[in-house]
Amino acid sequence: MAGRPLKERHRGARRPGVDAAHCRKYPVRMGRNVEKEIPRLLFDWYRTNRRDLPWRGTKDPYRTWVAEIMLQQTRVDTVIPYYERFLKRFPDVRALARAREDDVLKAWENLGYYSRARHLSEAARIVVERFGGSIPSTMEGLRALPGVGAYTAGAILSIAFGRPIAAVDGNVIRVIARLFGIEDSIARPGTRKKIGEIVRRLVPTEEPGHFNEALMDLGSGICTPRRPACPACPLSAACLALARGIQASLPARDKAAALPRREASVAVIRDGGGRVLLVKRPRRGLLGGLWRFPGAEGKEARALRSALKKQQGLDVVVGKEIFTVEHAYSHFSVTVHVFDCRLRAGTPQARPVPARWVATGGTARLALSKLERMILQRLKNPRDRARTLPRG
Repeated sequence: MAGRPLKERHRGARRPGVDAAHCRKYPVRMGRNVEKEIPRLLFDWYRTNRRDLPWRGTKDPYRTWVAEIMLQQTRVDTVIPYYERFLKRFPDVRALARAREDDVLKAWENLGYYSRARHLSEAARIVVERFGGSIPSTMEGLRALPGVGAYTAGAILSIAFGRPIAAVDGNVIRVIARLFGIEDSIARPGTRKKIGEIVRRLVPTEEPGHFNEALMDLGSGICTPRRPACPACPLSAACLALARGIQASLPARDKAAALPRREASVAVIRDGGGRVLLVKRPRRGLLGGLWRFPGAEGKEARALRSALKKQQGLDVVVGKEIFTVEHAYSHFSVTVHVFDCRLRAGTPQARPVPARWVATGGTARLALSKLERMILQRLKNPRDRARTLPRG
């Protein structure tokens, strides 16, 4: 239920929890379409409240692209050091296109959602080969790049190229749902389409990039998921959700299902020099391209032994379970059972799954997930018997 259009709302009402001084600072001019006032109010607020971020203030589409990919489902504070290190190592799209995918994944290590790094690497080569090293400046060209969706393309086009195109991320969805009192679930395609249409109407032809950044900043710093700071919001005088007292319950979502739980097992196999065996994950799929301990689904020793035979042609004796690790990904949680194993026969093969022997202290150059890093650390400190990792 979208409620009345902004332009039809009654005039001059002060919203609950918003003092008169704030209303004077961010006034909604009467007698005009309020939708036209939103960019002005946002820009007034943004001039003094914009965040000083390393990717702000540049029109370089490569830097904007890298930043927007890193920011997908990742906190700004987490991204900043990764962004700075990444650009130091890969300062332009040609440098990224020349780099080995393993090096890109290593630079991405622990940032999570590794398909983003693989897509960046692949897209950089496409930009060099098909576009002469210039980031495409059209929606069609950008959407043809791996990992670039409607939001990322809109952000690049508005910020780097000055195109009046909407960039609708989770922060923007939350702001618009509250501002326009949209009570339908944002999980529904129709609701997201409605929000996208609203933002497209709002984006000004002048400084569209700053407008999109201002909406993102408002959503991340003021119009937060929990306990929105309505008294500090420049749009509070026009906010339908605040007027109805339902701002904390919007945007509406369908009830989330509990994370499914899985069991997995991994093998710690050592050679005569004490090195452990690691294998490389397939490029596609969970944590694609990263190195891991060989393993199997389930916690049974028999399944682990069979998987090692099938994957690597190794005949192993599965010994005792030395510890377990609990880990939560975005869409499931897993208990990993770590077994001490002995190689009875066979030699690790490079194909179909690349494998190598690695000293437990010599993995600095390999791209590993948090889970693998934890297992390696635990092998050095066996007294620590259990650990739960954050999602990633």
